[in-house]
Amino acid sequence: MAAALLAGLAGGAVAQAGDPLAVSLDAARAALADGRTVVFDIREPQEHATGVAAGMRLLPMSQIGARLAEIPKSADQPVLLICNTQNRSRKVAEALRERGYTQVRYVVGGMSTWAAKGWPLVPPGPKK
Repeated sequence: MAAALLAGLAGGAVAQAGDPLAVSLDAARAALADGRTVVFDIREPQEHATGVAAGMRLLPMSQIGARLAEIPKSADQPVLLICNTQNRSRKVAEALRERGYTQVRYVVGGMSTWAAKGWPLVPPGPKK
């Protein structure tokens, strides 16, 4: 399952305007603050070491196949994915949508833009 989920996730194009799966960084920050949306940082552990946003759940893309049960599947629970730019999170959101995760979307700009805006970052928590 992990191989099938991650197949074809390398590379990727920049988000297209009007993409229904795309969420702005500002909207993602607001959703994280309101606590009603689960936000997964899918960057790898070495990327997390540069800092993470408080409240985001760390779920490296390389572990998603083995940890699918952690991603809510209910249409009532919004889920956002964020990576460094949006290329990986867009591909993972598309792959999860194909597997019935209808509430999953990705964040445009990613953590590199979060950091460039000077928004707060904290050290990552303990590794799983």
